[in-house]
Amino acid sequence: MSANQSAKKWFLSTNGPNERRLDNPCRFVNLAAMKKAGLILLALLMLAAPLVIAAEPTPAESISPENVGDPAVYGEYPKNYKSVVLNWLADKLEDFASAQIVFGDPPKPSEMPAKDGKLVGYLVEFKVNSRNHFGAYTGMQKHGALIRDGKVIKATGFIF
Repeated sequence: MSANQSAKKWFLSTNGPNERRLDNPCRFVNLAAMKKAGLILLALLMLAAPLVIAAEPTPAESISPENVGDPAVYGEYPKNYKSVVLNWLADKLEDFASAQIVFGDPPKPSEMPAKDGKLVGYLVEFKVNSRNHFGAYTGMQKHGALIRDGKVIKATGFIF
């Protein structure tokens, strides 16, 4: 076999729009089917990734004794404080869908001044970066919400 013939043996040629083969007549490669299989596999991985991440065990959120106040004074401890705050923010923010929210420490028993005395409940501190009515992000700003009996009764750091 001459050097020219062996060089042609490994040269790619096309037989049709979706097939390429080496000059070896026994080696056909259907690239369209491989691309389709790769895209399907990639789509399945992308759909399964959130499920895998959500399924990872998270450490149990233990409530330390100093975070729980007297239920007669402060109300029941808000175990679902994140959803309470998120539901409240959905009504208050200009563009809730774009908001980036980072929660701080678990709720602590707290008191806040009010017009007719003081309000008592559990204070949740968090940071919010959301869009204002001009469509620009405001930057991470520190806020707080006083929760009693599953409702936000007062907030700090907001201008309404």
